Amino acid sequence: MKRYCQTLTLVDNEELIEKYIEVHAHVWPEVIAGQHEVGILQMQIYRLGRSLFMIMDTLDDFDFDRDMARLATLPRQAEWEAYVAQFQGCTATASSADKWQLMEKIFDSEE
Repeated sequence: MKRYCQTLTLVDNEELIEKYIEVHAHVWPEVIAGQHEVGILQMQIYRLGRSLFMIMDTLDDFDFDRDMARLATLPRQAEWEAYVAQFQGCTATASSADKWQLMEKIFDSEE
């Protein structure tokens, strides 16, 4: 299994932040199915104020660039990205990679 960690800063608007949280309580089934189809086993998002932290666990053969590009072509994914862009302070056409910044692992107690 591979793990990717990413960060994003939400718009500075508490009402929109609360709506973003609510939207994620009801993620469209096609979006979750698309994640599984490209090899994303599990995704979690954590929040502190405007800061988001995403953990994405994938299959061993997951290639971030290739498989995220493929995910963007799957049913309703582009529509989802355009919809959540309003909370993320970016254009509706911004890709997931344009919004979410990959983080570098600097410590692992098991290594």
